[in-house]
Amino acid sequence: MISVFHLLRDAAVTYARYRKTRDEIANLPLDVALDLDLYPGDADRIARAAVYGAAA
Repeated sequence: MISVFHLLRDAAVTYARYRKTRDEIANLPLDVALDLDLYPGDADRIARAAVYGAAA
């Protein structure tokens, strides 16, 4: 049985991964972002899909 502590810890770790991914995408130089076919303004959406899954 998974305890509440484990659920909260896992949620915190996942959220930290989301924030790190979002910040990395948002801070990419524009030329690099465009080469990767990313728009830094969509960093929230891209990071959410990458960390939580495409359906999130």
